[in-house]
Amino acid sequence: MCTATIIARRTGYVLGMNRDEQRSRVDAIPAAAHRIGNRFALYPSEPSGGTWIGVNDSGIAYALLNWYSVPHRVVGKAVSRGEIVPMALPLNTSDEVTQALTRRTLAEVNPFRLIGVFPEARAVVEWCWDRRQLQHRVHPWRTGIWISSGFDEPAAQRIRGRTFGAALDQKSVGTGDWLRRFHRSHAPECGPNSICMHRPEAATVSYTEIDVSPGKVRLTYTPGAPCCTAPVAPLQLESTWDSPRKDRLERQRTTRPGKAMPVIGTALSSKD
Repeated sequence: MCTATIIARRTGYVLGMNRDEQRSRVDAIPAAAHRIGNRFALYPSEPSGGTWIGVNDSGIAYALLNWYSVPHRVVGKAVSRGEIVPMALPLNTSDEVTQALTRRTLAEVNPFRLIGVFPEARAVVEWCWDRRQLQHRVHPWRTGIWISSGFDEPAAQRIRGRTFGAALDQKSVGTGDWLRRFHRSHAPECGPNSICMHRPEAATVSYTEIDVSPGKVRLTYTPGAPCCTAPVAPLQLESTWDSPRKDRLERQRTTRPGKAMPVIGTALSSKD
């Protein structure tokens, strides 16, 4: 159960993600710097070491959402989906991720959607695993949202999608403040389908924000519902990714972020 929002900018992007979990689940470990292969990465983690979101020092970020509307589930003990993001973080391109996922035995992994943000290629890439096949999609470089819910995924996608559409009309759209207010939102009412989710047995348990610009990667982690919890001090890496000179010049000419575009990634089904 999660909501992930990407603000695609002329140079770089911001990715915000609410993580929704059962209240009985053990607390996650706050974000830290990790060495994975030849790369450094920032991410929060489960006590077991897995994670649902992370960014590496080339500015590539990944967010993983459980795919609840797909009915097929592993019988017996499943391999944790939390292993997917750490597997992807050392890799340099979306093709390498596709190859790694293809080589990996996914038969014991429950359905998921993995979102990858590649600033150099200016692409948002999605891998969808429904326990029958792995699909690979490249989305346009534009602002969008992905939604999952173990309570009622179609309803959550529909209602949160409408909330997102209304937020796109706000004057502050595309700013960091807009993104944080959106992920704190209880519209249209506080409950299982609000962006900041609350119900008796489950709730939004954290908010992670990744901000990537030329030469810099920053991750800010909020260890609780963003509506009522303060973030911890942000972590930062120097990034090996830089934008072309023409993009840097364009960035100097304007302080406004890239224009928000229509919703993407909210209506996937097991038939897609």
